[in-house]
Amino acid sequence: MKIDNLAKKVAEAIDEEFLINLAQEFVQIRSVVEPEHGNTELEAANFIAQVFKDLGLEPVIQEVAKNRPNIIADWQGSNYKPNKHKTLMFEGHTDVVTEGNPKTWEYPPFAGKIVDGKLYGRGSADMKSGIAAAIAALKAIQEVAPDLAGRIRFGIVVDEESMMIGIKDYIKQGWADDIDAAIIAEPEENELCLFQKGAMRVNLNFTGVMSHGAMPYAGVNPINAVSSFLENLKDYQQSEQTRLGEHKYLGLPWITPTIIKAPAEGEAQHNVMPAKAFLALDIRTVPGQDHKTIFAKLEQYAKEIEANTKNLSIDLDLFEERPWTQTNENDPIVIALEDAYDIALQQNPKYGGVPGATDGTFLSAWANIPIVTIGPGDREIPHQKNEFVEISEMINSAKLYAAAAIKFLAS
Repeated sequence: MKIDNLAKKVAEAIDEEFLINLAQEFVQIRSVVEPEHGNTELEAANFIAQVFKDLGLEPVIQEVAKNRPNIIADWQGSNYKPNKHKTLMFEGHTDVVTEGNPKTWEYPPFAGKIVDGKLYGRGSADMKSGIAAAIAALKAIQEVAPDLAGRIRFGIVVDEESMMIGIKDYIKQGWADDIDAAIIAEPEENELCLFQKGAMRVNLNFTGVMSHGAMPYAGVNPINAVSSFLENLKDYQQSEQTRLGEHKYLGLPWITPTIIKAPAEGEAQHNVMPAKAFLALDIRTVPGQDHKTIFAKLEQYAKEIEANTKNLSIDLDLFEERPWTQTNENDPIVIALEDAYDIALQQNPKYGGVPGATDGTFLSAWANIPIVTIGPGDREIPHQKNEFVEISEMINSAKLYAAAAIKFLAS
């Protein structure tokens, strides 16, 4: 059977009822990570592990932190030969962000309610429907192409919404070593995303001298230093946006202050000028920016403010860095997905960009794996109340994944 015909047949074999039920049950598991209450991704991870077992796979349950396991599962066609044939990875995460006040939701956030062709619930778009679609794609491949000369590996990991310890551990444990390409099933409206923004997270501590609010001359106000630093950042952001312009798929780069505290610790008082202030920055970068250069600029601003203010110090901590990523448009996984649009959906490819970092950032940067981010769900709906995913879009994702896997692995 020709590859395109096989890919079409596999896409047509998607079990829609299986997919919808799987996504609905998955959403009904509350996998918000709340260490203070002992809540983790464990139940969601165990659920996915059982789904793999039901499909005849032997999942590896690998604990990254207490009760926080990654789930790794391999399937290979009967004609697969190690070191000769390719491996395609499907990647997703089990954690979801907090639902906030459930009373503000139109439907209970973990009911997994289906209304007018939409599946509602926290994690429905980000990204349990994408994981369900990838598993449904595997099920169709197992049924239609059991002798495929290729391997599919799932990495369903923890902690994407925080420090991404799950994917980092996955890579460190060697699971990414023999992967040829990866599809990241994040909600991107089924657009083929070859670009992801980078991220820098920076904490700054400003230390001055406490004094009475009526006698500010007796101390050094760190709040004034924060204000000066922020003015420098506004100018720097503007200069970078002017220099680079708006990226076709990622938009503009941003430097966003997200937390300001003064005093940095303890109770604030109206008549006390604090000794310390704290500033947190969320910096989002695009191709053409260098993170070392950006951090050096922040250090320069800090040194200039220190030089002009006696008894003031500023400490900077770049505690997390996620480089922007760009996948070659001629990479085989890109071509396979482009072909899948026509084969599975009879549509031309749609392209987009990922406004934030994903687990794919580290698969690309640390493991040098070509990644494409594509999945069901409006890219702006994650982390909002009344999160939902269109069921038709989820089904289309499964078809795209199935067809692309055949095109990539059988070519």
